[in-house]
Amino acid sequence: MNIKGLDYNTKREILLLPEYGREIQRMVDYAISRPSREERNACANTIVRMMSTKMPSATDTNDGLRALWDHLYMMGRGQLDIDWPYDVSEADKISQRPKPMPISKNHVVLRHYGHLLEECFDMLKTMPEGKEKEKLIYLIANQMKRDLATWGRGTMDDERVADDLARYTNGSVQLDLNNIRLESVIETAGVMNVNGNRIQKAGKKRKK
Repeated sequence: MNIKGLDYNTKREILLLPEYGREIQRMVDYAISRPSREERNACANTIVRMMSTKMPSATDTNDGLRALWDHLYMMGRGQLDIDWPYDVSEADKISQRPKPMPISKNHVVLRHYGHLLEECFDMLKTMPEGKEKEKLIYLIANQMKRDLATWGRGTMDDERVADDLARYTNGSVQLDLNNIRLESVIETAGVMNVNGNRIQKAGKKRKK
């Protein structure tokens, strides 16, 4: 619907920093149009004071005040010729998007265990024997069992954990299930519990 006389935001120029509002942007545009440097300087100081009312905490620190001048430079699109109280040469970088993080090229072979457990398997291959290694083996084995309960389609018995642990450490770890008892893991209605603590999902009753 197009009603004559109405001014829609969708038809206006896109604001560079919408948090300050369109009126502040108009003040910046007006300052740019002033012929004398003295007038532009006066306008700029007034605009920064108006901007500070939008962000009161910005004036509490020197960095906050500097940020206001950086924002003024951005809204002026570099066309506001004044005596800047701060170096605004880096102001444009504020609006730049950060570079995307590089995607890891490491291929996860064991998707149900994940990359971190793969690193643990490699660590166990060269780790010297001792209590520290035994404790780490116990922690890794229990995490493997939890991962199997979540992603292994219900196959989470201790024998499977022992077999996988030996396979993926090239036989350097042989889990003795006669002397080591792993934590009990129960999977019910999509909820995985440790140590046999069964949790009931809200809205669902157990069948008797």
